[in-house]
Amino acid sequence: MAYDVKIPAVGESITEGILSRWLVKDGSVVQDSTPLFELETDKITTEVPAGANGTVRFIAKEGQTLAIGSVVAAIDTTGATSAPAAAVPAPASSAAPAAAAGAANAKNTTLSPAVKKLVADNDLDPARIPGTGRDGLITKGDVLAQLSAPAATAPSAPAAAPAPITTAAGGTTRKRMSSLRQRIATRLVQAQHTAAILTTFNEVDMSAVMELRKKHKEEFEKKLGVSLGFMSFFAVASVKALQKYPLINSQIDGTDVVSFSGIHLGVAVGTDKGLVVPVIRDVQRLSFAEIERAIKEYAVKAREGKLSLDDLQGGTFTITNGGVYGSLMSTPILNPPQSGILGMHSIKERPIALGGQVVIRPMMYLALSYDHRIVDGSEAVGFLVRIKELLEAPEKLLLGL
Repeated sequence: MAYDVKIPAVGESITEGILSRWLVKDGSVVQDSTPLFELETDKITTEVPAGANGTVRFIAKEGQTLAIGSVVAAIDTTGATSAPAAAVPAPASSAAPAAAAGAANAKNTTLSPAVKKLVADNDLDPARIPGTGRDGLITKGDVLAQLSAPAATAPSAPAAAPAPITTAAGGTTRKRMSSLRQRIATRLVQAQHTAAILTTFNEVDMSAVMELRKKHKEEFEKKLGVSLGFMSFFAVASVKALQKYPLINSQIDGTDVVSFSGIHLGVAVGTDKGLVVPVIRDVQRLSFAEIERAIKEYAVKAREGKLSLDDLQGGTFTITNGGVYGSLMSTPILNPPQSGILGMHSIKERPIALGGQVVIRPMMYLALSYDHRIVDGSEAVGFLVRIKELLEAPEKLLLGL
């Protein structure tokens, strides 16, 4: 009996997707929950489970663009059991290599998504990587150690089929943009063409926040189970500023201004496939710890390709932190249809005038890009001034002032 594996519906506006890569080998024995292939759409990249127990036979190829509902594989469920999934070993010239290949495939199905991706991206054979985790499981550190070894430079198995690349005269190459990158490009151009984007700047002395964080971060993490980062300070400060200047948390729909009772904060997260912006709902109701926990969970999901379409929709304001890449100052682009985006940057010690003296302080430039069709310059400037006031006196955040 055969079970058809199809491209799943992942959102009302998505009609097709790209089978970017298979996560098991053709002929593998899989379980219904085994991640079978990676589906790339113009909004998200996600792993699709097998959906049945049995032996899988590929029908579609890596790199194919397929409509929602298309059959990509068939699973022979005859005699299927609940035994752990293991790929069928490739033919080999002797029993020993075949057994090693089978062990490699069996071990591969127990890898975490991050480790599995690292192994696949570097064409490594899991059977040749000593596992130091519990019950001999392979950790990310084990893979990195293997990569640093001289022997790791030669892949032990054929590489997965790459995205189409053509080589032209003069040593140039041409490679298809991913759907996510195409979508990012479209939205950036859309933002520039449909909104009157202006950017205003300010700077904030981060001394008080850094001192507060240094003083309490150990106790905070011990008691609440999550590290205290800078982002929660900016998130809470943004909530206070948006409550004072609500048009920055509003949107234009035709000739109407749409306002929201809650603040749904988008937090930009960089991945190896591009920038994604998961949304923290009703952030005004959350504590510092809850915000930090949500940011951390979304960051992990984003980098492991686990974000759902719902995670990315409904944002009313966005924060992006170019400082993690070393950016000193930038002009962030709006995330349509939002009317505002706050850009954080690197903290740098600089001389400033304070009380008639020149002192050295850890300073950060802030940038607010906004849609001038709905937000006036005075409101944008006032918003950043409010952020600055709160961060330079963070006790106001804790006291709700």
